[in-house]
Amino acid sequence: MLSERSYSRNAYRRERTSVLTWLLCGLVAAFVLQLVLGSRWMHGEDLLYRGIGLTIPGLAAGKLWTVLTHVFLHRPGFIIHPIGNLFLLYFLGRELIPVLGQYRFFGIFAGATVVGALAWTAVHWRFGGGDMLIGATTAVYALAAVYAFFFPQRELNFLLFFVVPVSLKPRHVVLALAGFDALGLLFYEIPGEPMPLNMVIAHSSHLGGMLVAYLYYRYLHDSPWTLRRAAKPNLAVAGRGVPARKSVPTSPELPSEPATAPVDIRVEVDRILDKINSEGLAALTVQERRLLDGAKDTISRR
Repeated sequence: MLSERSYSRNAYRRERTSVLTWLLCGLVAAFVLQLVLGSRWMHGEDLLYRGIGLTIPGLAAGKLWTVLTHVFLHRPGFIIHPIGNLFLLYFLGRELIPVLGQYRFFGIFAGATVVGALAWTAVHWRFGGGDMLIGATTAVYALAAVYAFFFPQRELNFLLFFVVPVSLKPRHVVLALAGFDALGLLFYEIPGEPMPLNMVIAHSSHLGGMLVAYLYYRYLHDSPWTLRRAAKPNLAVAGRGVPARKSVPTSPELPSEPATAPVDIRVEVDRILDKINSEGLAALTVQERRLLDGAKDTISRR
């Protein structure tokens, strides 16, 4: 019977809720709360803004958490803002999580939010109170920049106004956004001049988020995120500062197959697949990659 087979008796772990799902649910819940508190029966929206929106007086009063919590607030009167952020976050998350893993995806989201808030604070500190930073656009811009770094030439096809077909490449889109924000920062935000049509755009925050994306792609993506020290290679020194060549091993350094039941291989493969799902392919060690490749042939033969 199926229930008597060894792999059927194992208690498999349930799939964890994706960090993308948590972020989307958090943004939607916060926006619904804004609508409820801002209704004519409640009149409590200002309390929410003062509690988790980022302002210079709030930071001066010690509300340090607002550098992160402001991401959950949006302007209810401008519905395109939250809907656009939710749509782009969903699309980028579906594309980037298989490449980055859960932890790195959230790290970029949170890191861009904080660095963008600090950049905005540095520009607006001399203006004092009045201005407020809210919204997830900075984090979305950072994820869009990471997507452009990984897939610069991939074509994005869509219908503009549901009528006009448009084809764009991520690289060009991100360069255009960065150029627009750089001009807005220099000519409007730093001088404190109002933008045309009374637009309020946090150019400094957007550029701070894109900076986080660049630093991640340039310096962190290929580095293992672990607290364990890497073992130092045992190299003999031949001459001054010149390492001697390593002797060629007599047998390949493949992991020997343990003399145990196939269940042990499946358990180890499950562990490695869980690690890929949570941290991405870049987090695998050389031994784990070899074991995964060897397990494919071993399991297929049985």
